[in-house]
This record gives sequence, C-alpha cells and structure tokens, in this order.
Amino acid sequence: MNEEGAGAPRRLPEPSAVDAVRAYAAQTRAKADRMAAVLADIAATGLPAVADCTPWEALRERALARLSAHREKAA
Repeated sequence: MNEEGAGAPRRLPEPSAVDAVRAYAAQTRAKADRMAAVLADIAATGLPAVADCTPWEALRERALARLSAHREKAA
C-alpha cells in the first residue's frame, strides 16, 4: 500500500454489494471444500480405474446438450 492511501478513510460498500461478496465467498469456500474432499479421497484410495471414469468427450456432449436445451427454452 502506498503512503498516500494509508490514512484515507475507507468507503463502505452498499449493503447489497456486501451481501453479494459474502455469497460469493461462501460459494468459493464450498467449491474449495468439495475439491479438498476429492483430493483427500484420491490420496486415501488412489485414482479410480479408467473403466469407471466417464470420457471427457461424453461430459462435453452432455454439457453442450444441456446448454442447447436451455437456449431453446429462452428463445
């Protein structure tokens, strides 16, 4: 932080902005917790067998189909 800004009073955000930032922080924390759980499971049990995994192409096609259906509903 530079010397000029050190003594400047802080401007508080609007309550709706505060709520939005807190909600984003909670969502980010939840995502990090899920990722930590997955990594802990991998550390404890190892990676799943390739036969038990879904190829990324299949995941991509499902996601594209879902997006296409959503777009058709919005139109």
